[in-house]
Amino acid sequence: MPWTALEQALSSRLPATQAGGGRPALPVRLIAGLLYLKHAYDLSDEAVCERWLENPYWQFFTGEVVFQTRLPCDASSLTRWRQRLGEAGMEELLAHTINAAHAMQAMDARGCRG
Repeated sequence: MPWTALEQALSSRLPATQAGGGRPALPVRLIAGLLYLKHAYDLSDEAVCERWLENPYWQFFTGEVVFQTRLPCDASSLTRWRQRLGEAGMEELLAHTINAAHAMQAMDARGCRG
C-alpha cells in the first residue's frame, strides 16, 4: 500500500491535532488500515479492533513493528475518522486501495465491476 501518498492525500482532511488541542491524532496508516480491514472482512468497528489485537499480520499492515497487546484505538475512533473524512475522503481511500491492488496485480479491471 502506498502509505505516504495516502497520508499526503488525506492530510488536508485529517489535521494532526484537534483544533482545541488535546491528544495527537492517530496515525493515518493505522486508521486507513483498520478501515480497509473492516470492509475487506465485513467486520464491525469493535470486531476489527479486537481481531487487530490478535493478528500480527494486521498489526504489521497498519505500521506496527512490535507485536502490540493493547487495542489500537477505541472503536468509536473509527466512527469519528469516517465522519472527518466524509464521503469524498472515503472514496479517495477506496481509490488508493484499488490502485494499490492493481499495482500489485492482486486484482484486474473485472474485480471493480459492481
